[in-house]
Amino acid sequence: MQKSVLIESIETISCDAGWRNYYFIKLKTDNGVVGWSEYDESFGPLGVTQNIKNIARALIGKPAVAHELIYTTLYNSKRAMFAGVAGQAIGAIENALLDAKAKILGIPCYDLLGGKLRDKIRVYWSHCGPWRMPPRSKFYNAKEIRTLDDIKSLGTEAKEKGYTALKTYPFQQDTSGGMHMWSPGFGNPYQPDLNIDRNFLRNLREYLEAFRDGSGPEMDILLDLNFNVRPEGLLKIIRELEDFDLFWLEIDHNNPESLAYIRSKSPFPIASCETLLSGIQYQRYLQAQSIDIAIIDAIWNGVWQSMKIAAIANTYDVNIAPHNFYGHLATMINAHFGAAVPNFRILETDVDRLPWDKDLFPEVPLIKDSYLILPNKPGWGCDPDEDVLRSRPVKS
Repeated sequence: MQKSVLIESIETISCDAGWRNYYFIKLKTDNGVVGWSEYDESFGPLGVTQNIKNIARALIGKPAVAHELIYTTLYNSKRAMFAGVAGQAIGAIENALLDAKAKILGIPCYDLLGGKLRDKIRVYWSHCGPWRMPPRSKFYNAKEIRTLDDIKSLGTEAKEKGYTALKTYPFQQDTSGGMHMWSPGFGNPYQPDLNIDRNFLRNLREYLEAFRDGSGPEMDILLDLNFNVRPEGLLKIIRELEDFDLFWLEIDHNNPESLAYIRSKSPFPIASCETLLSGIQYQRYLQAQSIDIAIIDAIWNGVWQSMKIAAIANTYDVNIAPHNFYGHLATMINAHFGAAVPNFRILETDVDRLPWDKDLFPEVPLIKDSYLILPNKPGWGCDPDEDVLRSRPVKS
């Protein structure tokens, strides 16, 4: 009988990523296999790293291939507070276990998930515009966006680089005449009423038209409103843009029934749910017929659990799209996930990258003509360079 491969150690490693940090799990087995995953402690609440460290102690000596047994055991132990940092920590551990298991078997992770249904994954350029606005623009080697002409030029750049879809966000004009990403739902600016006016609608339309003028009629444009607007304002935006051909309108909203009403008034597909954890939370939105596309964060949920969420969505004839604005490893994790589900729509990726990203990852995702080409290496196929990670310590 073949001896079980056991978990020998689990550690977290983080590094400087400009305006945020990157976070990784390194899981080592007793036969020398290393499983990697990437997780987040910038977009969500703090505490994921400490939860991983607390959980890891109980996993030493457990079978490295028993990811579902481990997940179920951890879920049961954290059931009362699962929908938070504990759930994200368990999802991150699951992804490292999947990488290790696939490497033990000598297969890509998509084969572990049942096999790839496609050889390449369509991607869209995310944060197109905002990443080149202050305060984040200083971290990327690109011209700062200040005017609508700059937006038009960026649309042209996206087209010339071969992208067929881009996602952008509303902006605000600053006192110096520049542009900033507008996100009152996250406190920038402080605007607790989350209301909009005619000036906002006019600026939004001009902004999107500049993208359209630059990118041409064939570019799919996605608009992300996050948690920034209440239903009253969302309906005004829909009326203002009803003749504008959006690929989707992305909305984060905590009330499935209210979102279903908004969807009934929208000429555009509604995408939502990127902040949800577990199929239980997604079920509410699917039953209410709130969404056309379920956005799934496989970095938070874990890929094996995300496959279950995608399967639930598929029973409602709803497509899924991975939420992905992290590092290159997260992109590859999501690409394997997207390759293995029938109801995949499109994958988010950030094109504007840090100058040192190419050093952190010896092999980066290969994107050609707006498609990510799936690798055939064992595991996720995108191990970070541990020495480089440790050479760029996080900022305090």
